[in-house]
Formats: sequence, C-alpha cells, structure tokens
Amino acid sequence: MPRSTDPLVIGHIIGDIVDPFASSVPLRVVYNNNNEVINCCELRPSQIVNQPRVEVGGNDLRNLYTLVMVDPDAPSPGNPNEREYLHWLVTNIPATTGATFGEEIVPYENPRPRAGIHRIVFVLFRQFSRQAVHAPGWRQNFNTRDFAEIYNLGFPVAAIYFNCKRGNDTDGNARRR
Repeated sequence: MPRSTDPLVIGHIIGDIVDPFASSVPLRVVYNNNNEVINCCELRPSQIVNQPRVEVGGNDLRNLYTLVMVDPDAPSPGNPNEREYLHWLVTNIPATTGATFGEEIVPYENPRPRAGIHRIVFVLFRQFSRQAVHAPGWRQNFNTRDFAEIYNLGFPVAAIYFNCKRGNDTDGNARRR
C-alpha cells in the first residue's frame, strides 16, 4: 500500500508510535464478538470494556509474538503528557493463535478517554525466541520504540488502531483536539 494512503500514516501511528515498517503477519482484534477493529474505525468506551479477542496469523508455528496496546493521546490529544499510556502487554504468543495463549505481562485496562478523540493502537512484534519480559513500573509514558529496542524485537510485523472518544460525546463530527 502506498505510504500516502496507508491508514497508519494518515492516523500518525507511523511517526508517533512506530517507525515505518512492512506489515507481514495478519492481526485481527475483535471486541464482544462483533466489533472488529479496522484502522480508523470508532468504538465507544462501552464497546471496549472487556478484553478483546486477538488473533495472530503467521505460518511458522515456532514463531512467537509480543502484543502492545497503547493510547498515544493520554490524557488528551491536546496535551498528551502521559503518551504512551500502556493498556495491555502480552508476550510469547504462538503463531496462528491469540493473545489468550501468551503470557500477560500487563493486564488489560479498558481505555476511558476523558477529552477528545484518542487513538488506541495495537502493535505486534515477532520475537526471536521465548523470553522473559518485565512489567514496567507504571502504565503512563510507556514508549513502544524503546520497549522494542530493550527486548530486541526489531520493527513491528503488524499494527492496527481505532479511535475512541469520551462516552457522553455524541457529536459524530468531533475533531481531534
């Protein structure tokens, strides 16, 4: 897909959270069995209360993956001083399975935007081997790039994101602040 039309570029996922990469593994994220995450879609906080089902593709059953879920717009897009807020971290996910088969390092915490429209991002990395990962001491100010470097994960193999705004926001034309 040309970079100019890539939703990860348009949504500033590439740039704000990760460097340019070539997606090479299918990643599917579904909330409540019927709310599939598609780049740029909008999900309400009430739709994402429970941990999603995450399906990781790949064709080599020996491969393992790490999944990171972050909010780069916390606490508000106009003042993201908690960027990136870590909502979930799962490692050692076997190929062709899902996050439930991995090791949850940081438990799922549902996003609850307080102001503006937040991008909620899932980034998938291929691991070079099974490894121990330590939970960060806090969720705010997580850095996906630094995390990938510390654990020698390289570039992502997939990423997907959705937009989420405060539950009582009803303006369908709300702009990112």
